[in-house]
Amino acid sequence: MDCYNDFAEIYDELINEDIDYKLWAEKIIEICDEYKVVKRDYLDLACGTGNFTACIGKKFIFTTALDLSEQMLSIADEKLKEEGIKAKVVCQNICSFNLKKKFDLITCGLDSTNYILDRDELKQYFASVHHHLKDEGVFIFDINTEFKIKHILGNNSFNFDNEDVVYIWENEYDDEEDIVNMYLTFFVKKGQVYYRFDEEHRERAYSEAFIEQCFKAAGFKMEKKLNCYGDEAIDKETERITYVLRKDGV
Repeated sequence: MDCYNDFAEIYDELINEDIDYKLWAEKIIEICDEYKVVKRDYLDLACGTGNFTACIGKKFIFTTALDLSEQMLSIADEKLKEEGIKAKVVCQNICSFNLKKKFDLITCGLDSTNYILDRDELKQYFASVHHHLKDEGVFIFDINTEFKIKHILGNNSFNFDNEDVVYIWENEYDDEEDIVNMYLTFFVKKGQVYYRFDEEHRERAYSEAFIEQCFKAAGFKMEKKLNCYGDEAIDKETERITYVLRKDGV
């Protein structure tokens, strides 16, 4: 799952054009207030460069940022320090992490859950999160829907050019495996020269029914699910679903 290498250096420049971290973070804090979550210990899984982590971590006493990419974590660590957030960065796999600590809030954003390609590892991921969540805590994660992976990403191609960064993004969708293979070629300007690097990313399309079966088997109950991080109803063309979970029996 460690597929961000050179990409870490330009990740923020590209992703910030599409993601409103502050708006999403505000919704998460609103949910925390709704369920009276204690704002003490926060864990962000697959934290990347720490944008999500920083927006939410400001509201908590202690923050932990976990990712499998050392390059991403290095950037996240500097960002969290600059924001004055008391944080620890950890390089572990989100499917089998062990922090020997429990948290009031755990998040896993930006469709990182879709990067878990093995169904057994997906079940292990939910079990690991359940183990690390306090009884009164909340787990919030989002996924790219089947509709988005099959029809928006699908077998389509995209490109981007802002003079400093150029990329060509070509997808191949595997119907049998429900996996989209994404091949990206980047050209990044350094001085008067562009240097090239390539990335390959893979996401699996999971049905709502299967996702919900997995987290219920791990001991979670679903409090709500949202169309992205907004209030619009979920329909057949929804591209991102956000789940809000608590431990069953709480």
